[in-house]
Amino acid sequence: MEFAHSARAREYLERVSAFMKSEVLPREQGYITTLRAQQDPWTSIPPVIDELKAKARAAGLWNLFLPDTTYGTGLTNAEYAPLAELMGRSLIAPEVFNCNAPDTGNAEVLLHYGSEAQRRGWMEPLLRGEIRSAFCMTEPEVASSDAANMAATALVDGDSVVLNGRKWWSTGIGHPDCRFVIFMGLTDPEAPRHARHSMVLVPLDTPGVRVERMLPVYGYLDEPYGHGEVSFTDVRLPLDAVIAGPGRGFEIAQGRLGPGRIHHCMRLIGLAEHALELACRRALSRTAFGKPLANLGGNRERIAKARIAINQARLQVLHAAWLLDTAGAAAAINELSQVKAAVPTMACEVIDMAIQLHGGAGLSDDFPLAPAMAAARALRLADGPDEVHLGVIARIELGRYRTRETV
Repeated sequence: MEFAHSARAREYLERVSAFMKSEVLPREQGYITTLRAQQDPWTSIPPVIDELKAKARAAGLWNLFLPDTTYGTGLTNAEYAPLAELMGRSLIAPEVFNCNAPDTGNAEVLLHYGSEAQRRGWMEPLLRGEIRSAFCMTEPEVASSDAANMAATALVDGDSVVLNGRKWWSTGIGHPDCRFVIFMGLTDPEAPRHARHSMVLVPLDTPGVRVERMLPVYGYLDEPYGHGEVSFTDVRLPLDAVIAGPGRGFEIAQGRLGPGRIHHCMRLIGLAEHALELACRRALSRTAFGKPLANLGGNRERIAKARIAINQARLQVLHAAWLLDTAGAAAAINELSQVKAAVPTMACEVIDMAIQLHGGAGLSDDFPLAPAMAAARALRLADGPDEVHLGVIARIELGRYRTRETV
């Protein structure tokens, strides 16, 4: 088994690392300060983002997530993993490199399932970094961990499709450059279970679409991206707004969620690494009761266990990425569920340890640990809660031993 990155991955790793050190990280705090000083953080983006995006694109560090040589770099998921990990250490890096969720997943949906007009009108501007997008699937009135519960509708009416319903936790809907959403709704309740739903491309300025509110996570609004509650009231669109045709929503969702889930895990490893780095620096620089914090209260063991946990998670993610590359999403479903259940939990534990070492400062905005915890904790629910993924893993594991006599 080969543990080394490919030559191409190593080259990009060096280039992204250098760009992060010279361009992104030195300007991140200034971006945060400028954003917080704005009266309304949802109306404009500090200009440093467009400056950095232009530099990243000129340097060929653009659309790194996309394993397509026409629109992206053609990197595999395994090659992209260490790059996403680096981006996960920064609040702004994913957008700087045009690798921000949910835009990455929406771009892949349109690349693989969209019409030529949908790709030209929406995917290409998204991949040029000119616009942003959101994904509307989760609903407030039903248990959305079971997507079959979906109550919002996307009903075909002649040569139109009409949308009604309410969605929430629509990440990215607050961005000033958000121009469209992908909406998933029930089209035919009498069809087979996985052929009832459709995905529809909805321009955000379509009559009947309304962002009702932005939702905080542990008090953080995650501006300028945000997570919104969105209502759709008699939203009428031409039938060609349906992606790949009516009834194919579940098929598209499964194709979208595989890469999306693992990209989150890749970035979370970077977030956990950053938290561990902050913890170690704090443990060595602060003293209490005449000793460095590192020598008090079992902190050395906690730091050691954090290192072990991060390394385990990284190897598991790389294995899942390799399987996704070589065998496809269907063959990697077990491994994808494993990393989606394991990595956010690991990140929460490492970040919590770092907060504890920082004392009261860890709870404040003086360090990035509190928002990091909010982000990591949210990902134990996003793209399927832990329980759903653990159920998938258990079903596959038990299936290895099932006989005709067992239930």
